[in-house]
Amino acid sequence: MEDDPVVLPGRPQRQPHPGRRAALHGQAGRRAHGRGERLPRRDDLPARRHHRSDREGRPMSYVATPDGTEIFYKDWGTGRPVVLAHGWPLNSDSWEAQQLFLASHGYRVIAHDRRGHGRSTQTWTGNEMDTYADDLSALLEHLDLWDVTLVGFSTGGGEITRYIGRHGTSRVAQAVLVSAVPPFMLRTADNPDGVPSKVFDDLRAGSTADRSQLYRDLADGPFFGGLASPGIRDAFWLQSMAAGHRNAYESIAAFSATDFRADLAKFDVPTLVIHGDADQVVPFDVGGKSSAALIKEAELIVYAGAPHGITDTHKEQLGNDLLTFLKEYDA
Repeated sequence: MEDDPVVLPGRPQRQPHPGRRAALHGQAGRRAHGRGERLPRRDDLPARRHHRSDREGRPMSYVATPDGTEIFYKDWGTGRPVVLAHGWPLNSDSWEAQQLFLASHGYRVIAHDRRGHGRSTQTWTGNEMDTYADDLSALLEHLDLWDVTLVGFSTGGGEITRYIGRHGTSRVAQAVLVSAVPPFMLRTADNPDGVPSKVFDDLRAGSTADRSQLYRDLADGPFFGGLASPGIRDAFWLQSMAAGHRNAYESIAAFSATDFRADLAKFDVPTLVIHGDADQVVPFDVGGKSSAALIKEAELIVYAGAPHGITDTHKEQLGNDLLTFLKEYDA
């Protein structure tokens, strides 16, 4: 994606390719296409806008986090806000069915790409839950959102859980965990019912060896449990390949080895937990069942025979359950 135009004296001039960009901090800029003018140094350039355009001129929305990361988000509809946090290694497009449905029923629905995923910055650092939660906080503050319903799918469930643990619920009206990774996926001495570490080691090995095939195997196998169309499985692969290699690799540890039990104890808003009892990625007993037991007065809905990827395989049922829950707060 190109930077904003740089206007040189007397002649409109687009900034050259990043490989010929002005030198950093104190070094002389390169000549602009041999015309004798020098581009300003990068530290002299105007700050990036939060709203940029794609190739056809449509607005694209970003929020800049304190470390300079740009988080892409889609903001649909009007009404009380609902924020959707996606799973690994996907992006906000994975929420399209629910975002369209809820926005069509009177809600402002915002879905963002986690750092390193989709259209957000592929950072080298910050690929862990504390930073994911802080990025979510930056988004809520940038858009000045209050009375928010936070909805997290899979890894996104960990993101919203850590957000509540770190930032509280002053902006939050409700929380929803969908096929979510909390309270703690990894089997340890004090979490004997967790998933063996070999499962996550194999994911890392597959990511390093041939991550394209890994994503194809996940889509064709455990993620959708054989219930998704070829098109949906292709979309999973496409979104996954849009994630940064390092970002997706490090996120495996983020979703598997982060202990959310203390964060769940801080939930003090109405919470809905939705999980399929045939989930092969985050087993029901490890995920939804355990989270619902740790959250005070949480409501648990179990989808019989449902796999992990219920945002696609059970999208109508999920949309209706989310809408019912939203209306309970609005009543």
